[in-house]
Amino acid sequence: MAKNKQEQRARVKRGIRKKISGTASRPRLSVFRSNKHIYAQLIDDVSGHTVAAASSVAGVEESKPVAVGTAVGKALAERAKEAGVESAVFDRNGFRYHGRVRAVAEGAREGGLKL
Repeated sequence: MAKNKQEQRARVKRGIRKKISGTASRPRLSVFRSNKHIYAQLIDDVSGHTVAAASSVAGVEESKPVAVGTAVGKALAERAKEAGVESAVFDRNGFRYHGRVRAVAEGAREGGLKL
């Protein structure tokens, strides 16, 4: 049993990554959530390259956390289209599918990315 939140998240993350892997045609959309910002990137696990990335650090004009997550998801979807990616596998990275993490997924879907 995990002793703290970080160990618990790492344990859940290992279970998720055991089942999910990204390819060149369908990369993995990985989300990381810190206290201040949210980051999302499309990763091709076969070659080990990041296809596209977006984050709230790059000056998102929204103020509410869920709205920021949606904006990051839409920005990532735009960059994915430029890179020629139409669909992805969602990796919640050990976080619950709720709040900002869910907003990134919904924003990416609104932007035209198939998850």
